[in-house]
Amino acid sequence: MCLASGLPPDSSNEMTTQDEEEPRISSSPPIITHSRAWGPHGRRLSSWACPSLGPASQDPACNWSSLLSGLVALNVFLLGCALVSASVFNTVHITSAHLQVYLICLIILSTCWMLYYAAYTYREDQAVLYKDGHAGPIWLRGGLILFGVCSMIMDIFKVAYYVGYLHCDSAVKIVFPIAQAVFIFVQTYFLWFHAKDCVQLQRNITRCGLMLTLSTNLMLWMTAVTEESLHQTVLPTSNASKTSRSMAMQVRSDDSCECSHSACSIFETASNYLYPFNIEYSLFASAMTYVMWKNVGRLLDEHNHHHNLPQRFHLRDVLLGPINGLLILVAGLVTFIMYKVDVQEQDEAKKEAALQMHYIMNMVAYVLMSACTLAGWVLYGLEQREHVSGKNPTRSLDVGLLLGASMGQFAICYFTIVAVVATGIQSHLDALNLTSTLLAVIQLGLQNGFIVEGLHRQPYSPHNSGTHAAHVFTSTYTLRSHSDSELPESKSTTTVTSDTSQLQTNPLHHFSTGLSWKRRALKEICAFLMLCNITLWIMPAFGARPQFENPHGHDFYDLYMWVAVVNIGLPFSIFYRMHSVAGLFELYVLS
Repeated sequence: MCLASGLPPDSSNEMTTQDEEEPRISSSPPIITHSRAWGPHGRRLSSWACPSLGPASQDPACNWSSLLSGLVALNVFLLGCALVSASVFNTVHITSAHLQVYLICLIILSTCWMLYYAAYTYREDQAVLYKDGHAGPIWLRGGLILFGVCSMIMDIFKVAYYVGYLHCDSAVKIVFPIAQAVFIFVQTYFLWFHAKDCVQLQRNITRCGLMLTLSTNLMLWMTAVTEESLHQTVLPTSNASKTSRSMAMQVRSDDSCECSHSACSIFETASNYLYPFNIEYSLFASAMTYVMWKNVGRLLDEHNHHHNLPQRFHLRDVLLGPINGLLILVAGLVTFIMYKVDVQEQDEAKKEAALQMHYIMNMVAYVLMSACTLAGWVLYGLEQREHVSGKNPTRSLDVGLLLGASMGQFAICYFTIVAVVATGIQSHLDALNLTSTLLAVIQLGLQNGFIVEGLHRQPYSPHNSGTHAAHVFTSTYTLRSHSDSELPESKSTTTVTSDTSQLQTNPLHHFSTGLSWKRRALKEICAFLMLCNITLWIMPAFGARPQFENPHGHDFYDLYMWVAVVNIGLPFSIFYRMHSVAGLFELYVLS
């Protein structure tokens, strides 16, 4: 275990000089030592300063704990994947009710652990001595609450829907949305108050609990994505009509089961429109849980150049970006509504016009976004801000998720390019499809680089004096223990240099009231890109599937291969747009 037992306080004279070394937070990189931290009654808190910047690998106990928790998550997730696949493709032996029983078990275990964690850390002062200032920013937790509320509303609609089938279907389908709503409520509370925790006690249990919660969120995400894909996937049939994939794969085990009240279709439609919010909630919660897992046992934050200054969101001195972004958003919503109405008609001319309008709208958005991103790159070249040194779990996760999620959109784009080029451009629709896809590839590459570069730069400060504040906050108990000499005099207590203290005491001293033209231009660009990405998130998240309406994909590739490519790549593409909004929001605040 990372939390190793050791000598009582009266045996401190037998420690080596290295064991008594006191870690400090200063402008120089922290040195990891065999530091001891003692609490009341002579109980040792930890035998290693085990931060997450790499040296944790020096402690075999920490590696074993991380490996164990990772294996827990891997086995839970792989078993869930098998059940999801079986419930979709083999509805005779494994039904959706079996899958929901498995999910209910995961939800109960994760909820019980989160309640135990909250109670334990509330009762035990020394459980959390440090907070990660980068983890769980207010805008991320606010988005979690928004998506969580929409997800709970979706669960209420599902309960009302399945009540109509209670006389002929499994009661598990009513229990599952209730359990999921309770889980979302508890988890939102848990992440709101504990997302920044760097846990010092019960590290093995905490790591395993966090990985169990992470795998539960991933399973809920996969289940929601599968149900949404079955609902949105429309395949052509031999008689030129369309059939939903969910009709070929039974959603309910008994098609003869009829709803006992007249509002079933209303509740079903309403819950289907709330699926995107539930999907985003699970991904947000998974990301925040992963950062908590990385911060377990962390005593010192990595050396970085981020000033510990309050960053606030405001629209002062920013006008053109939000206005133009709102115009794109309104235009996107109008074209999306017209697209949804026209593609459901049997008139081929209307469907082709709807696809052309959709492609043109996307092309305009891609061109404007690419131009703004190039302007942002020019501004980066004119700025004097330094790059952030050192590693950070939150920042590494942000970059990894951004680049990884973009692979879904890249995959769909390149499959489309190959199909259109191989079959030849035979109409204006083909030309628009190819052009829109090429512009999407360019826009994705430019935007990825712009966001990653911005996230690795220091927050703006007009006075780069070289004094940098470490992003570590100590709990009230730690400061009180230091002042009351409850910890042995030569034992590990985190201290802050005088320069850092002065910086934290008067954080607004270094900020000027006005915005330079470079800062203002960056904020305009970030605001515009945020609204454009929201537009590009709304259209596929709420049902725009031009990949199935345009015959190129399923004519060139095997039908089910094309369905697999789209249904695997599109969820990642949708998440990419929302994660880009989060990254651009942070760039806006830091600029």
